[in-house]
Amino acid sequence: MKSVKLVGAIVPFIVAGLSAVANAQNSITLYGRIDNGIAFVNNASGTNDLVTLRHGLSNSRFGFKGAEQLGGGLTAIFQLENGFNESTGALGNGGRIFGRQAFVGLADQTWGTVTMGRQYDPLVDLIQPITADNFFSSVTATPGDVDNWDNSLRVNNAVKYLSPTWSGFTVEAVYGLGGVSGSLGQGATYSGAVSYSLGNMSLAGGYFRATNPSPNTGAKRNISSATNAWTGSSDPLFDSVINNGYISAASVSIARVGAQYVIGQFILAGTYSNSQYRSDGFSTFTGSGRFNTGAGSITYQWSPALSIGAGYTYLSASGNASATYNQYFAGAVYSLSKRTSVYAVAGYQHAGGEQLVQNSNGKTTVQPAQASVGSFGYAGTNNQAIAIVGLRTGF
Repeated sequence: MKSVKLVGAIVPFIVAGLSAVANAQNSITLYGRIDNGIAFVNNASGTNDLVTLRHGLSNSRFGFKGAEQLGGGLTAIFQLENGFNESTGALGNGGRIFGRQAFVGLADQTWGTVTMGRQYDPLVDLIQPITADNFFSSVTATPGDVDNWDNSLRVNNAVKYLSPTWSGFTVEAVYGLGGVSGSLGQGATYSGAVSYSLGNMSLAGGYFRATNPSPNTGAKRNISSATNAWTGSSDPLFDSVINNGYISAASVSIARVGAQYVIGQFILAGTYSNSQYRSDGFSTFTGSGRFNTGAGSITYQWSPALSIGAGYTYLSASGNASATYNQYFAGAVYSLSKRTSVYAVAGYQHAGGEQLVQNSNGKTTVQPAQASVGSFGYAGTNNQAIAIVGLRTGF
């Protein structure tokens, strides 16, 4: 109820701000997207199936972004973006009013852009657009989204630099301040990526590292939830059974590369990532968990309105546990207009081996691996399938 009252209180100020900016003849945009569909999940909870309403292509959102020309090629910019549950109207992203993005900055035509606030990391900005996620979203994501393929996290307290494009190259870097008194590095996040485009070919690669502060009490981290256990400047990345055994990790590191090539109406894409979840003396597990992922996809632009695609992902887990996950997806998107599309997406995953999980008494244990398609977060048996038919529109 408090969040709802706060949203109601802030709306008049936003509207007033829109009017003031419009009068000053500065650029401002109100935008949004709503995505909802009927989903069937096989083995959504153990052997129980599920039929529900949920988004299938993209999270629902609305936002404001604007720019003010300051002269000499310099522009002041801002963006506020809210996420919400399209089936219930509830706030998303942990109940934050502008949980998807919230930043302000300066953009220069020659030197690039510097922004400060809650933001995406460079791997999401530069690598994700050349993967199948750009077309078919969560169903294509790495099992459990262990490498943030589908943008499960943002970085708070972040200072980000994005370069102009120089001869096809673009560079981006971010540093998230940890906010721990007396220790600059604790809780900090840092990441960098570079992309290159030449004709029909696009390449990108980058590195991401997030750290988790040590508890003040000297005891093990509070693992009653991922939010309690992870207090660094990045969001926690523990949304599925595949990696929830590592919610008390001291750090998460992700290295990722991607490539895309366009041949006529076909788009070929591939990516590889290495993700590592490391422990310290405050973690409830020892050693580290490592995830190596390879994925490939093909998308065909059947007509200006219809895109179809399919792909395969292989995930290998090692370290504290040893497991493999084989995942397949297929999808089709038909544009009814520039704003509105209908779609159908489906995924299947088979898991083998054993995975590390967090149990109810705060201990980690090893269990037979459970399948969890993409970044949807459902926990089934060693096999799981999901299919969604939906509608997406924007403004």
